[in-house]
Amino acid sequence: MECKLKIVVTPRGFAKCGADNVKIIEDAGFSVEYNDTGNAYTKEEFYEKTRDADGVIVGVELVDREYVDAHPKLKAVVKFGVGTDNIDLEYCREKGIFVGRTVGSNARSVAETAIGFLFADSKNLYQSIFDTREHKWTKQTGYELEGKTIGIIGFGAIGKKVARMAFGLGMKVLAHDPYAVDPEAAKAFNVEVTDTEQILKRSDFVSLHMPLTAETRDAITLTELNLMKPSAVLINTARGGIVNEADLFTALSEKIIRAAYFDVLVNEPPQKDEPLLRLPNFYLTPHIASRSKEAEKNTADMATRIIIEALKNQG
Repeated sequence: MECKLKIVVTPRGFAKCGADNVKIIEDAGFSVEYNDTGNAYTKEEFYEKTRDADGVIVGVELVDREYVDAHPKLKAVVKFGVGTDNIDLEYCREKGIFVGRTVGSNARSVAETAIGFLFADSKNLYQSIFDTREHKWTKQTGYELEGKTIGIIGFGAIGKKVARMAFGLGMKVLAHDPYAVDPEAAKAFNVEVTDTEQILKRSDFVSLHMPLTAETRDAITLTELNLMKPSAVLINTARGGIVNEADLFTALSEKIIRAAYFDVLVNEPPQKDEPLLRLPNFYLTPHIASRSKEAEKNTADMATRIIIEALKNQG
């Protein structure tokens, strides 16, 4: 009897998408196991569940040198998302392991979250909802987004969608990408291409949309924060680690910038004594920007296609 190649899927979001993807994998000739526990796997569970896997679809689980060495059957790893900072790309390449990611699958969901932060700030939504629950009928005066400037650092699939939405709101849009922005794309998305320094100096909102790499780690420190307007807002729906959090604490405490809206931190979930959480001008959501029903379905479909193709190509 022929032994089927085995695919293990760890992200909980995959289980929510129904049986379609499981059937697609099985119809392609593979066996599949997926995480339907409702809980993230511990490191020990992740190692054991994938012990005999030929391919894995992972979320935030660490696929490092230790993991790769402990799983000699492994032929393919696909990220259930975009950021591959939890995967040792160089060591996988050295071992001949294919690594894929679902580029663009959650772009709209993340972009909408970033835009949602603009509304949350401009209309004082966080504080107003909290005050009303506490039976405080305070009526804070907000402001309109039309005519304000948003600077987008990282002009990939998500950055482009943020640009289009912001322009639709009547905002001035600045953009920078380390790999350069194509002039035709700049024209199509109604953005002014400039450098990071100009974005920081001129923007009312700075929205980060780059991956976490050795080059982008601590890309925003106190040096960069000091370039921003005192009235400016920093938005991070990308990755923890792009912003130096100790420097951000200083900038918010000393009102170097007015506020920060984050969906990500270096340590998730944060400790109860996380200093940033004590600040009234720091707002955090629990890494939910990509978690829409549509995005999870898109990501599951794309991850399924990628891992099937990768394993078939490897024979």
